[in-house]
This record gives sequence, C-alpha cells and structure tokens, in this order.
Amino acid sequence: MEPLIFLHSNVLNHYGINTTIVFSTWLVVFLLAILSFLATRNLQVYPGRLQNVMEVIIDGLHALLIDTMGEHGKKFFPLIATLGLFILTANLIGIIPGFESPTANINTNLAMALVVFFSTHVVGVITHGFKYVKQFLGPVWWLIPLMLPIELISHLSRPLSLTFRLFGNIAGEDIVLLVVLLLVPLLVPLPIMFLMIFTSVVQTLVFMLLAMMYIGGAMEEAH
Repeated sequence: MEPLIFLHSNVLNHYGINTTIVFSTWLVVFLLAILSFLATRNLQVYPGRLQNVMEVIIDGLHALLIDTMGEHGKKFFPLIATLGLFILTANLIGIIPGFESPTANINTNLAMALVVFFSTHVVGVITHGFKYVKQFLGPVWWLIPLMLPIELISHLSRPLSLTFRLFGNIAGEDIVLLVVLLLVPLLVPLPIMFLMIFTSVVQTLVFMLLAMMYIGGAMEEAH
C-alpha cells in the first residue's frame, strides 16, 4: 500500500524526487506556520487555550536548553526549538493512516544532521578562532598522531549517527504500523499508535539533546 498514492508523479520520481515525502514535509511546515500564527496573532496577558499550550511547549524547550547548555546557550534556542518542533510533528504525522513521516526518509534526517554538524564547527571557530583546532589534538602534543584521527572520525560520524538513529526508529515504526493495519485494521493498532507517540517524543528529545551537546561542546575550552 503506497501512502498518498495520488501524489505520485512519474516525472518527479524519474529525477529521484519522492513526492510523498515532499508533500509531507511541506505539510509539516504549513501546519507549524499556521499554528504559530494562530497562537501569536493576538497575544494576551491571560492566554487562551492555544496560546497557553504553545507557551508551555516553548517554556519547556527553553528550560531544557538552559539545563543542557547553560545561559550562554540562549542564542541557539531558535535553532534547537525549530528542529525539535519540526522533528516531533514530522514523526507524529506518520501515525495518520495514508501519510508518511518525513523523518522516515534518510534525506530529511541527513539535511537536519548536516545543519547541526556545520553549526557546531562554525560556532567553535567563532568562539575560539584558530584555537578551536586544539579540541582535535588532545591534551599533550605527543598524543596528536593518535588523537587527531580519533577526533576527526568521531566528529564526522556525528551526522551519520543523528541521521540513522532517527531514520531507523521512525521508519521502523511506520512499517510496523502499516503491517498491523493490514492484518488487524480495527482497535488493535491503537496501543501501537500510543507507543509510536511515545517513541516519537523520545527520538525528538534525543536529537535535540545531542545537537545541544555538540554545539555546547564546541564552545568549551580544549583541555
């Protein structure tokens, strides 16, 4: 069973473009944009339901960032919060029958992982200048031949780790849900859906925490 089969285009697919994922991704962006607009168009001192829900979510994300990165991490809140809200919404949309999670596609996850990867090293260079290289050289000079390749491999593996961890979990969820829906379409899939919601939240938090740790680590002095 192909999700959203009516969106498939032979022309786009010929060029390797997955129209289902493209549609789902833009749908997530559209939903977040509309939700943000509705929640902020008429801000009140005594918030309504939608504003109250959004404030709770944003305050929770902000508290998580401060606990993980400290006060100096506030300037990265727009990046971390955007990643978190997008990933969570993208994860959850795949629970709806007929839709496919954008995060079940490896290209979506790789794009976000590369944003984190380049942000980490840009922040490191801006914070420390040329001294940022010391983080790759180890504590003493005679360990450089050992530490340099280890650190390079470690940093280069980070986007792969972020990509495949999220891809594997969300793609696996979508496959399990599809199989269960085909075998037992009524009521039985509900516990699976609740488990998927929990896993979607956990995977969002994992991606956010790792992103914050990577960027925060780039700002620390080399030891």
